[in-house]
Amino acid sequence: MVHKVLTEAEERMKKALEGVRRELAGIRSGKASPALLDTVRVEAYGQAMPLNQVGQVSAPEARLLVVQPYDRSLVKAVSRAIQQSDLGLNPTDDGTVVRVPIPALTEERRRDLVKLIARFAEEGRVHVRQVRHEILHDLKKQGKDGVLPEDEEHRLEADTQKLTDRYIAMVDELLKKKTAEVMEV
Repeated sequence: MVHKVLTEAEERMKKALEGVRRELAGIRSGKASPALLDTVRVEAYGQAMPLNQVGQVSAPEARLLVVQPYDRSLVKAVSRAIQQSDLGLNPTDDGTVVRVPIPALTEERRRDLVKLIARFAEEGRVHVRQVRHEILHDLKKQGKDGVLPEDEEHRLEADTQKLTDRYIAMVDELLKKKTAEVMEV
């Protein structure tokens, strides 16, 4: 029962960290990354599908993404979907592959991205702290109800705080790395 509380807390904190990681992967840093196109949905076979399900995305150069659709008839649809996404990219296609050049970022755009990155990181921290708050509330309730001995309650509260600190440090590390990547010229 006791381990279950901490295990559940860690699982939920892991999800918060992965959410931040996913959000940051979609931010364009001037370097080509296949994860940049993860949010793009292509109209294919009568429905909107994720780009990575209709083609292979690769980054052969630092400032170029190449999308190789599994079905050649989808080349135009892939190109259109990338162009219509809010990523500000301008793809070209030669009938077989879609090339997506990644333009260099302006200083102003870099600053805007850093603010966005900081916001995502703060949302992640808030989520981790929310998990801690809920766990501590549950522990206090169990202590009050006499289900949990007082010393055990205090030990679990301390362990929950250590877990929270560890996950917040991981979010901060992601923030630091992504900020450095975006500000790199």
